[in-house]
Amino acid sequence: MKPVEKTVWFIESHYEEDINLDLLAEIAGVSRYTLSRAFMYGVGISLSRYLRHRRLTEAARSLVATQASILDLALAARYSSHEAFSRAFKDCFGTTPEQVRKLGHLNELNLLEAVRMSELKVVDISEPVISERGPLLLVGLSEQHSMSNNVGIPGQWQRFSRYMGQIAEQVNNSGYGVVMNSGDEDSFEYLCGTAVNRFGDLPAELTRLKLEPQKYAIFSYPGHVSQIQKVCATIWGEWLPDSRYEAAAAPFIEHYPETFDGYTGQGGFEIWLPLSD
Repeated sequence: MKPVEKTVWFIESHYEEDINLDLLAEIAGVSRYTLSRAFMYGVGISLSRYLRHRRLTEAARSLVATQASILDLALAARYSSHEAFSRAFKDCFGTTPEQVRKLGHLNELNLLEAVRMSELKVVDISEPVISERGPLLLVGLSEQHSMSNNVGIPGQWQRFSRYMGQIAEQVNNSGYGVVMNSGDEDSFEYLCGTAVNRFGDLPAELTRLKLEPQKYAIFSYPGHVSQIQKVCATIWGEWLPDSRYEAAAAPFIEHYPETFDGYTGQGGFEIWLPLSD
């Protein structure tokens, strides 16, 4: 079993027990950093959010299927009080446990079912080139996103595209997407931009980013850009655990060479996975 599969199996078998990221990383046989990113790319939400939503989903089912007290259900879902459970329940489902019990059905609730192993799709990728790149000076637009709701990234690229070819000291027309400042939750900062020879005057909405020299595993993928999440899931969840390398806590890079057509999404792209020395 791969790390994400091991993690999902353990959560579904032990979600009423005390579970944390350190324990899940030990079960999966990888680092916290690798597991959290493999899970986010493979499942589409953070590990902690998945665990929280699954516990609350099963608690909601018990509300209508049993007469267990709400406090007992709160404790089973690993909440220390009725109040804490009710706040989390309302944040997740938009209603309270009392209202669900009174209605006696779950028709309007956004329940999260257990991930099926067959849903953890991967794609074929070629072996990467291991190479040091940088320093790299980038100019672009930077915005916050989440793995569970990253539909705004294409629009971010569209807004940046009007600057391409107009930036002082621009190296060429290739693009870079940089995933950075992500924690155990699924939020992250994403910069879409291009490389420059040096930083010059810029419009106020553009951001400067200097990436120091870094060793990367560079994966080339010739297919459509719509496959990028599956490519990343394969890298984090399949290639990295089977390799002799460890991921570095550094920005994760998408590189769109000049052959890439932003209008059609064709032309291929690269993924640069930062590696520890």
